[in-house]
Parts: sequence; C-alpha cells; structure tokens
Amino acid sequence: MPFLIILLSAGPYALISGTPHATDPRTLHHSFPLVAVAQLVGACGEEIGWRCFLQPLLRTRFGPLPVSVAVGTVWGLWHVQVLGRSPAYAAGFLLATVAMSVVLGLALDGTGGMARLLLAGAFHALVNLGMLLFMDEETGRTAPMVLFGVASALVAAAWVRRRTAVTIPPTVEGDPGA
Repeated sequence: MPFLIILLSAGPYALISGTPHATDPRTLHHSFPLVAVAQLVGACGEEIGWRCFLQPLLRTRFGPLPVSVAVGTVWGLWHVQVLGRSPAYAAGFLLATVAMSVVLGLALDGTGGMARLLLAGAFHALVNLGMLLFMDEETGRTAPMVLFGVASALVAAAWVRRRTAVTIPPTVEGDPGA
C-alpha cells in the first residue's frame, strides 16, 4: 500500500508539474541506509503511540473505522507544524493521515504485539521514504501534499469498500430477509 500511495501521488504530480521529482539517494545529506533506519525507528516510535496504544484502547469501545478516523486526526494534528502552512497543504496532510490511519486500522484490526508495531512502522517509514525520494512537499508546495492526501484517500476508500463487502453479505433477490 505505501508504494501504491506514492505512485498515485507522485505520478499525477509529475504530470501536473511537467517533471518527475526523483531524488537520487546518493545526494541526501546522510547515507540512504542511515536515513532508512532513522525513518523506521522514528515511524515505530510514533506507531507505538498510535497503532499499539491509542488504537487498541479506543477499539475496546468503538468499531475499527471510527477509531481509525479519530486516531488519524490526532496523528495529523500531532504534526502541528503542518498547520502553519497553507490551509490546502494542512488539509492534504490531515486527509493523508486520516486515510492512512484507516488503511492501517482496518488492515491491522485483530493483530497485536510486535507484528502490529513492525507492520505499522514499516508502512509509515516506506511512505516517508517515498515522499522524500519522489515528492517535494518539504518545500511547502501545496500540490504534492494535496495529491498525497487524495492518493491516500483513494487507497483508504478501497480498503473500506473491501471491508464492507466482506462483512456485509450481499442481498439475494427473492430472499425473505431482504
């Protein structure tokens, strides 16, 4: 899913801007393996709070979708510096965190322990690395962040649809319960 989110955001951004935005990992300030490990550690640090503590805690009282939306909203607001950017940039970022939280919440529902942390952390780190290498939202440009939010929402919508299709049996014509 992280690869799909980056593809669905970086592809349209390249078409809109007229140039693909690809950063050569060798041009980063630090070696790419160090950056990747730092991203994984940082992402796991956040995911301990979001997916390993808050989400399971709220899940004891509410369903997976409302909990995922709530955790995604808190996750987005946690990045308070984003709110200092343009309203469209902040909205794109919040849309992305809520949407990715829905994907993670539905995908990891019923998963616990170290597997939950590693899966959520890897997802989070891969998205961050994809954005670092294929987007230029760090410059404050609004378009890549809005596209990132929309791409995340499209992936989340597919997850919600899939989850709904699995949990709600289709009505059969002529069924007396219909």
